Amino acid sequence: MTNTRNWRAATAPIPVMLALLLLSFQAHGGVPVVDGMPTLAPIIDRAEPAVVNISTRGHVEMQQHPFFNDPFFRRFFDMPNQPQRRQTTSLGSGVIINAEEGLIVTNNHVIDNADEVTVTLYDNREFSAEILGTDARTDLALLKIDADELVELSLADSEEVRVGDFVIAIGNPFGLAHTVTSGIVSAKGRGGLNEENYENFIQTDASINPGNSGGALIDLEGRLVGINTAILSRSGGNIGIGFAIPSNMLEAVVAQLLEYGEVKRGVLGVHVQNVTDDLARAFGLEQDEGALIASVVPGSSADNAGLKAGDIIVAVNGEPVEEMNDLKNAIGLLRVGQEISIEFVRDGERQIVTTEIGEPEVSTAAAVHPALEGATFTEIDEESPLHGEVKGVMVGSVQRGSPAARAGGIGLRPGDIITAVNRQEIETLEEFREIVGETQGVLLLKLRRGNNSIFLAVQ
Repeated sequence: MTNTRNWRAATAPIPVMLALLLLSFQAHGGVPVVDGMPTLAPIIDRAEPAVVNISTRGHVEMQQHPFFNDPFFRRFFDMPNQPQRRQTTSLGSGVIINAEEGLIVTNNHVIDNADEVTVTLYDNREFSAEILGTDARTDLALLKIDADELVELSLADSEEVRVGDFVIAIGNPFGLAHTVTSGIVSAKGRGGLNEENYENFIQTDASINPGNSGGALIDLEGRLVGINTAILSRSGGNIGIGFAIPSNMLEAVVAQLLEYGEVKRGVLGVHVQNVTDDLARAFGLEQDEGALIASVVPGSSADNAGLKAGDIIVAVNGEPVEEMNDLKNAIGLLRVGQEISIEFVRDGERQIVTTEIGEPEVSTAAAVHPALEGATFTEIDEESPLHGEVKGVMVGSVQRGSPAARAGGIGLRPGDIITAVNRQEIETLEEFREIVGETQGVLLLKLRRGNNSIFLAVQ
C-alpha cells in the first residue's frame, strides 16, 4: 500500500502537482503568483536595479629578490632603477544600500589594489566610484557614486533568517551581468575559511560563481540578507556551497567605515579556547559550549571586570557564545569604549559582569621609517589564530595606496605578524620600533601570513 500511494503521488495529474507546488511556495514566504503560477519575477524586478557591476584597474609591484635592491647588483644585472609593476583588473558585483547618498557595498577583495573603480548600473550608466573605506578582516568595502535615480535594498535582520528559508542570489558571475539564481539557506554561523578574518557566514546552495563576489543574497521580501563572498569548490565553479556575509555584520562594519574609513577594533583582554567534551566534564558543564578563558591580560578590560582563567564565557550582550569564534566575532564588531555585558560560568554558577571594550596599544612606525607609512602595528591580538604560537608584532591596519600597502611588491596586510626585522627576531613593539628606527636603508621584514612565512624587502 505504501508503494502504491507514493507512486500515485509522484504521478498525479499536472494541475494537482502545480496546486501542491503553489501551496508549498505560499507557505514558505509568499512567492508572488502570476496567472496562477508561482514566480520570483516581481521580487527580482524590484531588487535587480540595486545590484551593480564593478570593474577595477590597478597594479601590483612585482616581488624581487632582496639582492636586487642593492645598487651594485642592479648594475651587474642591468636592472632598471625603478619598481617593476604589473597591471591588474577585476570584475565583481556590488549592492546599493543608500540611494540618496550613492553608497554601495562590495567585497574588499573585489577592489583590493584598485587605482580605478567603475560602477555600471542596471540601466548601463557608468560612474567612477570613490572608495570610502575598507575592512579586510570582514572582506567588506564601501563605495560612493554621484548618481541620480538609484534603487536601494533594505537590510533584513540576518539573525531572524532560518535554515531552509528561500533566498535569491543576484550578481555578475563570469561577467554575465545581472544573473539570478535561487536556493535556500543551507546553514548559519559558518567560519573557518580564513582564521585571520571575522567570519559568521550564511551558507546557501544558490549558485554562486566567480564574479558574484559583492553581490546580493536576498529573501522573498526583496531585503538584503547578505553579501555573497566565497564558494567552496575544487574546480573554481559552483558545487552548491556558497557563503554570504550576513546583513547584521555588514551594518556594523558600514557604520564604522562611514565614520572612520576603517574598523577600529578593541580588545577584551582574554586568551580563550573552545570547550571540548573532556573540558566540559572537568568543569561540570552539561554541554561543550562557550569560550574557556585560558588567561587574562593584566590591566585589561577583562581583568578590570574580574574575569579569571577558568571562567567560561557563554554570552555577550545577551547573545549566546557557543565557541571561541562567536566571542571573536562579537568583540570584533564592537567599538572601543562600548559597554558590554559578559555572562560566564564559574564553579558551576552563571554570573554577569559589565565592562568596556579596551583599546590595543598601537604604533604607526611611520615616524621612524617612511616605507611603513600608512600602517599601524600592535601587540599580537588575542583573537589572532597565531596568538601564543609565534612572537612578534601584528599589523593592525593598512591605509589604501600607502607605502605600507605596496611594501615589498605585495604589501602589508592587517593580521600579518612581523617576527623579525633585518634578521633580528622581535617580541615587542618597543623592539620593533627600536630596530626600525635605526635602519636607514632597506628593511628586511620576516612575517607570518596565515600558515606561510614571507620575506619582504622594504625600501
